[in-house]
Amino acid sequence: MFTELSSYLDAFIASADDGSFSAAARRLGLTPAAVSKSVNRLELRLGVRLFQRSTRSLALTTDGERLYGQVRLPWSEIGDALTDLSQGAGKPAGTLKVSLAYAVGRQYFLPLLPEFARRYPDVVPDLHFDNRQVDLIAEGYDVGIGGGIELTDALIARELARVDIVLAASPVYLKAHTAPEQPQDLARHRGLLRRSLSTGRLVPWTLKNTSGDEVVASVRPVLVLDDPEAIAHAAACGMGIGMLPMPHALPLLDSGALVRVLPDWFAETRPLSIYYSSRKLVPAKVRVFVDHMVEQFRASGYAARFRHGR
Repeated sequence: MFTELSSYLDAFIASADDGSFSAAARRLGLTPAAVSKSVNRLELRLGVRLFQRSTRSLALTTDGERLYGQVRLPWSEIGDALTDLSQGAGKPAGTLKVSLAYAVGRQYFLPLLPEFARRYPDVVPDLHFDNRQVDLIAEGYDVGIGGGIELTDALIARELARVDIVLAASPVYLKAHTAPEQPQDLARHRGLLRRSLSTGRLVPWTLKNTSGDEVVASVRPVLVLDDPEAIAHAAACGMGIGMLPMPHALPLLDSGALVRVLPDWFAETRPLSIYYSSRKLVPAKVRVFVDHMVEQFRASGYAARFRHGR
């Protein structure tokens, strides 16, 4: 009986996590029909409908949302505990669901994974690249890496680096336009503006220097984008001056595709951190992944370089 109920809950939670029976089937190594059948049997046993189904979508009902909220985390903890025991006391093993921002994840964290895989061959990172702010607990992530995850009592954050935002433009642009010498000079320059994904508003150019002075600079907008990586490449194409988080600016600054503008002025953003659940039982796979990333990221030297070169 427990085995049957366990398979039903696995199918229900995976379907709720991924939003479809097909995606849940791929995760569980089953057919979509088998996942759908397990969910149907759970609904019959409970006497409630858990999903609203259509040919194009799968959505939780009110009862489904309540059950998902009550069982998602405890069931995950039970699974982690059983996996740890079956693999040997506390041995890191199993699938590890990780959320990362696109550019930062590819540029700085993928290179740290080969050594992790060598050390912990029984852990399989399942990487999800997304620039939005994810809800780690509700969406079933084990770990999140980024700078925009809201910290709650359910989460722990270990800081990886403080991140500054700098002004940069291409050598071609600066050859055609006299480089600004002070923030007020930006008013006559072409600006690449960023639209916030969370608010939909344009992000102001609020700059400060090491002396503590602060100004809100004006610039003539020529392009509006909602992705810092796209701003970096638009600047490298010579379209104007962009305000870039250092993780996005560094590769192009190092290659010479971009150069700093007003290097004494910068802005700040949220620290780059690694997040995970604050639950009492932290699975071995989460613990070793977090420790590895913190250790290797600091050893890489990027933490210092993200701080405006200071």
